[in-house]
Amino acid sequence: MDAIGSKLCPNCERLQRQVDALLERVAQLEAELAVARKNSANSSKPPSSDMAKPPRSAPNNGQVKGKRKRGGQPGHPRHERAPFAPDEIDQAWDYSFSTCPDCGGELKPSDAPPRVLQQVDVIASPLRVTEHRGQPCFCRRCQKTHYAPLPEDVRRAGLIGPRLTAVVGFLKGGCHCSFSTIRKFLRDVLGVTISRSQLRNVCAKVADSLDTPYQQLLSALPEQDVLNVDETGHKEYQQRMWTWCFRASLFTLFKIDPSRGSEVLLEVLGREFHGVLGCDYFSAYRKYMGECSVQLQFCLAHLLRDVRFLTEHPHSRTRAYGQRVLQAMRELFEVVHRRQEYTAGAFRVALGNAGDELWAQAVYRVPAMKEARNLAKRFEKHGEAYLRFITTPGIEPTNNLAEQAIRFVVIDRHITQGSRSDGGRRWLERIWTTMATCAQQGRSGFTFLVKAVEAHFQGAPAPVLLENTS
Repeated sequence: MDAIGSKLCPNCERLQRQVDALLERVAQLEAELAVARKNSANSSKPPSSDMAKPPRSAPNNGQVKGKRKRGGQPGHPRHERAPFAPDEIDQAWDYSFSTCPDCGGELKPSDAPPRVLQQVDVIASPLRVTEHRGQPCFCRRCQKTHYAPLPEDVRRAGLIGPRLTAVVGFLKGGCHCSFSTIRKFLRDVLGVTISRSQLRNVCAKVADSLDTPYQQLLSALPEQDVLNVDETGHKEYQQRMWTWCFRASLFTLFKIDPSRGSEVLLEVLGREFHGVLGCDYFSAYRKYMGECSVQLQFCLAHLLRDVRFLTEHPHSRTRAYGQRVLQAMRELFEVVHRRQEYTAGAFRVALGNAGDELWAQAVYRVPAMKEARNLAKRFEKHGEAYLRFITTPGIEPTNNLAEQAIRFVVIDRHITQGSRSDGGRRWLERIWTTMATCAQQGRSGFTFLVKAVEAHFQGAPAPVLLENTS
């Protein structure tokens, strides 16, 4: 038996080495499979990175089970446009019967209110063309002809008046129109032909008129109690650029910079920022927090995607760990969404208990797999920043506010191809900031552009986007 056993040992060792190699290969393939399964739903990858979408399930009898019908839903209140006021009506027409339409009998006026249909239309030529003439005068002593100067606001405006200048700026910055589209609209609808270079000059004038309001918001950023920040990348020719979005409670500001690093935060907010910064887990924010002792609120929605990735992991213990953390996050968000059902004190208690449970599930009983350990270490190190909204009233647990604001920028850049120069960057920063802030405050972006352009042409103080920056 000893002789036989001694002959089998080399075979056992060889088989053990093969098993170890296969187990190592399986672990490697599981890790690669986990990475390959990452998408926008279980990671921070953008939706555009999802190259292949899963096929939809076949509908049952032409209807998708559980899917609601298009259009207004039962129980939703109707939304109707308010009618025009009497002083807004330019012309009114009255129609009446002379005889009864059924029997031809005689009719008398009724006290019932008339049936009204208000109709809006554009006039054939909505433009007003004015001509400003500087009359010449000849001086016999100087033997020179002098021309009377034009008003300063007329000279600054040039060919395009202030209101049409605002229209061009609104179409370009608020409606995502290209210069070619604006040129076609002006030519075919308004009946005026303007070159692309002239349209560019008009937008430059709009940018100049918005410079003071923009600088006022920029200087007000370090004074905010809460700021949500996000950034998106794009190319300007061959140079990589980043559009930063800073969303405060009353305004939104965009800044384009070649850097995605923490130096942008230092430049804009300084080292003494005392508010709370809502952001994702990007390294620039963590570096800014470490260098300047700034309080952060990391986005729980980004963490949720990373946890979902763990629930789909090939390793069973990692999946179980991810499911425990995911359930704790669901309970936390359930408390957040039901805050109206609690008293103020009960809500804080429920929120604190849910936060403690999430902390416990994320930090304890962590499997030895790399992905699970990374999540646990992240939460153990920065769990307070993930749960700061529990102890600090007025803080949102996600960074949705900044992400929603920056969508406008992404759409505008894709349609209009972004900027190509320092002047283009300056225009985009100011028009994006103006449009987003006016929408946030419930103001008309076009009306603000008209006021800003008129003030710029007249040399008057610019209107403000934030009434009180103290």
